[in-house]
Amino acid sequence: MSVSVHILDTSKSSPSSGRAAVSENRLLAALPAEDLKRLQPHLEPFSLVAGRVVMEEGEPVEWVIFPTSGLISLLVRLSDGRAVEASAIGREGMAGLPAFLGGTLSPLQGISQVKGGAFRLSAARLRRETLPGSALRALVERYTNGLLAAAAQSLACIRFHRVEERCARWLLVTHDSVRENTFELTHEFLANMLGVRRAGVSEAVGALSDRGVIRSVRGHFTIANRAGLEAASCECYRVVRQEMDAVVGLGGGDVGSLLRQRGL
Repeated sequence: MSVSVHILDTSKSSPSSGRAAVSENRLLAALPAEDLKRLQPHLEPFSLVAGRVVMEEGEPVEWVIFPTSGLISLLVRLSDGRAVEASAIGREGMAGLPAFLGGTLSPLQGISQVKGGAFRLSAARLRRETLPGSALRALVERYTNGLLAAAAQSLACIRFHRVEERCARWLLVTHDSVRENTFELTHEFLANMLGVRRAGVSEAVGALSDRGVIRSVRGHFTIANRAGLEAASCECYRVVRQEMDAVVGLGGGDVGSLLRQRGL
């Protein structure tokens, strides 16, 4: 069943129509202007189609992807076909870190969980642009550290927090990334992201409805306000958001300062 989610809080602007700008990816926007200008000719527009595999487990990492909207889920798949989300990559980050870390094969499967736009960069070009002393290398190192912290937080979240809280967190992360008031997903896909059975998702949706945070009518979900959704979420949303903001909140000048502090 396809589900359309409506978020009435419009404090975050939607992406402008037409071709996305490279700077809509917060990681790229944190680069010094001259570095971004040099990199831009090598960035190719790339569409994120909901449900499409963009990176396959055990396959070579040939591209890294910088979302400008939409969301990429990195999944751990078991031999029996079950899967759970290890990380979610939105407009604050980059999918394809093994290319930076020296790996050749992807240990995880990457799926576009919500449609949107992105730019991609060849893994070979990424390696050339992240030589010691480069601004992009310093930034991706910070991002790698932030993503590891986020993955650790997600592990604790799966272990200790209720499905209702995790569902609210997932909707918040998605809203931050797509910057659209409506987006579509299926209950089955959401269950895969949360690592629970579909019935568990239905129970979580019912609990959120009972709290007055959302209303569900014929597969259409209305979320009345952002504050209510945040209150329904566990602490993990705030912790991970702060971690990532510390990375991508840097302006180009701050990245330059970081390099100077390292003596580069």
